[in-house]
Amino acid sequence: MNKTFSFVVLCALVMVLLGNTNAATCNPQDLLPCATFLSSGAPPSVACCIKLKAQQPCFCGYAKNPSLGKYINSPNAKKIASACGVAIPKC
Repeated sequence: MNKTFSFVVLCALVMVLLGNTNAATCNPQDLLPCATFLSSGAPPSVACCIKLKAQQPCFCGYAKNPSLGKYINSPNAKKIASACGVAIPKC
């Protein structure tokens, strides 16, 4: 195996590993900063929007969960997501 090929393989491996560090950890409790706004319909805080954006890749999983789906699909959740500039995907 030549040195160039080994270097390319090593770089690809590093890129794959670094790419995985940005993956969202799906934890619905991370959305607690949004709970007040979900029940009141008031505009969300910056903290809520930050958490919402971080959890966006998890929305379909939450929507499929019988305990969480009603919150993700509620009109206030859609208002909060819109105010934060976060799209709720069609799952």
